[in-house]
Amino acid sequence: MSRIVVFGAGGRVGRAAVAEARRRGHEVTEAGNDEATDVRDPRPVAAVAAGHDAVINAAAVYGEGTDPAAFFPAAARALLTGLAEAGVPRLVSVGLAVVKPGPDGVRLMDSPGFPAEFLPFCLAHASGLDVLRAEGDALDWLYLAPVGDFDAEGERTGHYTVGEYGDMAARISHADFAIALVDEALAPKHHREHLAVT
Repeated sequence: MSRIVVFGAGGRVGRAAVAEARRRGHEVTEAGNDEATDVRDPRPVAAVAAGHDAVINAAAVYGEGTDPAAFFPAAARALLTGLAEAGVPRLVSVGLAVVKPGPDGVRLMDSPGFPAEFLPFCLAHASGLDVLRAEGDALDWLYLAPVGDFDAEGERTGHYTVGEYGDMAARISHADFAIALVDEALAPKHHREHLAVT
């Protein structure tokens, strides 16, 4: 049995990750986004993560009254610092495939026709990934994203596949995505990269 922290445990992806880890018999610490478990601050990150084997970060902000551009890079830095202090070796952070270059080298979010209203959120996510790439050499991290989007009504099939590029038509259920999250948190096959699954 392993011990996992899930930040953003109250969201759909977080809840699915908690359920999948517990389904396998692991001990899970659920961390929300209150002051005691603020993923943007390395001190509570270190305090919550101490004694655990891995961290899944599904914390996010979106919509009116939030600042994704500040949140995602701050969370990435706090996780890198806090997990190093706590001695936790593995971080799997939930991301977006639209920030991944396609076969032509162009990110989906930079493609013609990409909805302009989603671009600030996507750029904010990308800035968090940039922090992991630039500052994460001391931690075994993975930025894991659905190839396209989530199927909110999708059932657990029990499997997933790795996709080379983003595809906005692709869908994966939260439950199947959670399988990939827990697999990579506890038996990692990919390291310090942007991985997309469907």
